[in-house]
Amino acid sequence: MISLADASPPIALGALDGRYRSTVAPLVDHLSEAALNRERVRVEVQWLVHLTTGQIVPNVRALTGGEQASLLSAVEDFGTSDIAELAELERQTVHDVKAVEYYVKRRLAAMGDDGATGLAAVAGIAELIHFGCTSEDVNNLSYALMVKGAVEQVWLPRATALVEAVATLARDLRDVPLLARTHGQPATPTTMGKEIAVLAYRLQRQLARIGRAEYLGKLNGATGTYGAHVAALPEADWPAISKAFVESLGLTWNPLTTQIESHDWQAELYSDMARFNRILHNLCTDFWTYISMGYFAQVRGQGTIGSSTMPHKVNPIRFENAEANLEVSNALLDVLASTLVQSRMQRDLTDSSMQRNIGTAFGHSLLAIDNAGRGLAGLDAVPAAMAADLESNWEVLGEPIQSAMRALGAQGVEGMENPYERLKELTRGRRISGDDLREFVSGLGLPPDVELRFLEMTPQTYIGLAPRLVDYLG
Repeated sequence: MISLADASPPIALGALDGRYRSTVAPLVDHLSEAALNRERVRVEVQWLVHLTTGQIVPNVRALTGGEQASLLSAVEDFGTSDIAELAELERQTVHDVKAVEYYVKRRLAAMGDDGATGLAAVAGIAELIHFGCTSEDVNNLSYALMVKGAVEQVWLPRATALVEAVATLARDLRDVPLLARTHGQPATPTTMGKEIAVLAYRLQRQLARIGRAEYLGKLNGATGTYGAHVAALPEADWPAISKAFVESLGLTWNPLTTQIESHDWQAELYSDMARFNRILHNLCTDFWTYISMGYFAQVRGQGTIGSSTMPHKVNPIRFENAEANLEVSNALLDVLASTLVQSRMQRDLTDSSMQRNIGTAFGHSLLAIDNAGRGLAGLDAVPAAMAADLESNWEVLGEPIQSAMRALGAQGVEGMENPYERLKELTRGRRISGDDLREFVSGLGLPPDVELRFLEMTPQTYIGLAPRLVDYLG
């Protein structure tokens, strides 16, 4: 048998880099191994610029604007040849961050190729690359930049677009009556728009939390004490220097850490994302159920095949696919959130392997968002099916009638005793028609205006303030 492992180009092991590559591809720019190395290069270059421009090390000249631009081009132009070069350097160093340090030194040395004078001009500066840093100083800042970019530029815009689509559907269906179900049983009517609005509002709240996320970073040396920094340059205000540098990257400075940045911010973010995923999962299961009840028709004519044997079928596959990917995403987000906040003493390397799964967690969530959006876009509401269910469940009007009788009894109106029990006897365990209910209402001895109100009420009109509640959506 031919080994597929030897195929060229290589065959993807996972679905995200195979079947679903086109959907999750934007995350590659932020959460891949190559993106990690690019951000490491960015941090090393920016730290060198910060040290020289700020004259933090005495008697070391600042890099010129041209030199800074040349070094930063190594970040902006980072591509396949750079990935290969770093891979070769890592094979030599057997250390990924040290490989990045040597890569940046090569770029700096190349700027001195105009002769001995040019090379001498940058030789001393080269020793400031990675100055005072432990690998985690570079890594924590790189991951913070990666995750921030992935959230703000990819995941959050996609999630926001989906939630806006849910909110639009809620507004479109704000007035469409729906038989609600509690515990799967017929209950007080609502509107389809209000039910969808509940989901949209829940999702909006999670997006707001994610939008306010902090991305923390630190640069304070091997055990978080600035030990090497102070030993080399005791006069410098290293906490202030560190704070200014971290904030220059668009991150929030963490003043107190061990060797590693504590990753608490990551745990907070992933917990919020997982909660968003779970609410979206709830949406998918609800819409799947509504489709099975005939409340929504799936748009046909899209070239899809629902079943290999049953020609009539159009399966709710988008929602099912979303459910599966949300579950995979949450399994990863949960383990990331629970494990990243723990590290033995000053540090261990469990976070190194764990963080390499961030892209997979985001990818499955992004894939689910895409599928849920496509599922919603393929639906047409069927108000007639919702109305038919309401017409078959007149017994749900027992609630408002007994509630009115309670209020009347409290006001001293005669004959309003035991309202719950009387309606229970009429409605419990059996179906009644509109005529049955109206006959019952007529014999209750209600005040004329109240009696008329209930004689005119139908399951379709007993929707309370449901349409108005949709307006609470942002």
